[in-house]
Amino acid sequence: MIKVENISKKYGDLEVLKNISLEIIQGEITSIVGASGAGKSTLLQIIGSLDKATTGNVNIDGTLITQLSQRKIAKFRNEHLGFVFQFHHLLPEFSAVENIIMPGLIGKKNKSELINEAHNLLKFLNLENRADHKPSEMSGGEQQRVAIARALINKPKIILADEPSGNLDSQNANDLHQLFKDLKNEFNQTFVIVTHNKQLAIESDRVIELKDGMVVGDNRN
Repeated sequence: MIKVENISKKYGDLEVLKNISLEIIQGEITSIVGASGAGKSTLLQIIGSLDKATTGNVNIDGTLITQLSQRKIAKFRNEHLGFVFQFHHLLPEFSAVENIIMPGLIGKKNKSELINEAHNLLKFLNLENRADHKPSEMSGGEQQRVAIARALINKPKIILADEPSGNLDSQNANDLHQLFKDLKNEFNQTFVIVTHNKQLAIESDRVIELKDGMVVGDNRN
């Protein structure tokens, strides 16, 4: 599903990632852990084509994304990848449904079909009563679930999450962890999650530990 080959990343003289190679299989929840500055988010951004590696390649489901043009990368990202961040990045002036359908509109999909799918996702996420609410009218946990629905709207094979529970209280964090499991079981999606949350890591199928830009641990739970 995801194959990372000899990835290195430098910012000037600072080497953030050092010759990382790993494979992630379909339908697996993989957590990437390590101290701040270990290179976790940089690796996730390179896997998600949001940043470019200095050297090395990333192959996702048979596509060598590190060799694509910017236009083709953007199209691939929109069609195959979903993103969830610590800060939800919902557009404040738009309702939950309007936020959710945004990636689909970018992908030039039918708006009415997207709206129907957004309502289906909200129902699955127990947010039916928040469809017309703006982010300011929702709790942090509700906003995060809307952000997850937005990540799911194009039915991506892979969800990439950067500290998704970092801005949530313990109950909402626990609910989010269970939601990831439910989504994996329901849709067989692959999750790659950068986290400092030990409980989320423990409950993942696999834990990859980074230190000083290198993989120092790789264990399946």
